[in-house]
Amino acid sequence: MKNPRKIAPIALLATIALALAGCSGSGTSGSGSTKDATLTGRGPITYVQGKDNSNVVKPLVEAWNKAHPKEMVTFKEQTTDANQQHDDDVQNFQAKNANYDVISVDVVWTAEFAAQGWLQPLKGDTAIDTSGMLPATVTAATYNGTLYAAPVSSDGGILYYRKDLVPTPPKTWDEMMGMCKIAKAKGIACYAGQFANYEGLTVNAAEAINSAGGTIIDKAGKPTLNTPEAAAGLQNLVTAYKDGNIPKEAITYKEEDGRQAFEDGKLLFLRNWPYVYNLAKTDGTSTVKTTFGMAALPGKAGPGASSLGGHSAGISVYSKHKATAADFLTFLTSEQQQKNFATIGSLAPVLSSLYTDAALVKQLPYLPVLKTSIENAVPRPVTPFYPAVSKAIADNSYAAIKGEKPVKTALSDMQKSIETAGAK
Repeated sequence: MKNPRKIAPIALLATIALALAGCSGSGTSGSGSTKDATLTGRGPITYVQGKDNSNVVKPLVEAWNKAHPKEMVTFKEQTTDANQQHDDDVQNFQAKNANYDVISVDVVWTAEFAAQGWLQPLKGDTAIDTSGMLPATVTAATYNGTLYAAPVSSDGGILYYRKDLVPTPPKTWDEMMGMCKIAKAKGIACYAGQFANYEGLTVNAAEAINSAGGTIIDKAGKPTLNTPEAAAGLQNLVTAYKDGNIPKEAITYKEEDGRQAFEDGKLLFLRNWPYVYNLAKTDGTSTVKTTFGMAALPGKAGPGASSLGGHSAGISVYSKHKATAADFLTFLTSEQQQKNFATIGSLAPVLSSLYTDAALVKQLPYLPVLKTSIENAVPRPVTPFYPAVSKAIADNSYAAIKGEKPVKTALSDMQKSIETAGAK
């Protein structure tokens, strides 16, 4: 979510001095049973993740490699597109590629990858401490009661706004739409999010629906889209696009497109993830370094409901060096690396204590608000069939926003597609 670029760790290792035992045999690939020799296998591993837009991965890999010359990590950098990242992971899992050792897992992929038997359960030899983590991040990395990945970063949607033009950010959607006249007077666009037909649109549509009081699925996993509340939420996006409050070009925007437009001074409001903060402050071409603020997403009568974002790190069952991989998870989720993620990349840490760390909050004053956003975020549907569910949400939302389907028809079609996906 960010990749969208929108995210159960281990805590309290301020300096990552891992006491690695002498190298054992690398073993052979296996399914991850307690007798699997790969559980004690040590050696070089590959870490697979989407594009390192925040420039946080390469420094941490360098730090790890300096301390572990016999267990070097190679960074396999994927594209910025979440759908392409997912497909690349799936293809390599299906090929039983032992060289994809540690994989960055979007929170919505956990159930799918775990149900397929592709992720090593984090218990026994690979267990990690989750006691210091935000509960939502641990839940997102758990499937059927078992932890399958180590949360590395969380995410909550943020409203970026031009505080030089709007001193007080809007608290409701209607209030924000009313402020669009300010944008028009200044000759800039009003509001953008991620509205291209991909995972980012699923996130934005879910936030619109949830923030208006609707839901996508109930606690039993049944879709609940044929409601006035869900219709009102999706209609907000449709009307804003039709009226021009969402500019026509925003129908193609992914995370980076919107960020660039906002940094270029072309937007009054932008919905995006926390990673934008550091880039908007430091990019040489950013025109809003000192003129933007951050606030909660606007809802119906107050703050809206963000979609829970973030990424965890999972160990492939096909890795031959799972002991090294498990130590690398500990490294990723240590206190020092979590601070680095926050300060270098403005990524949301998974350690609860960092949100009240006085020095960190002074440097990143939005952390307390972000913590509240994450704690109250609404997860996207948890299902092994998530790709099909996400496609149903994105396809139909896209058609509605472009005016190709009435909102009620789009929601009805969305509901039917989700029901079909769950019946597979």
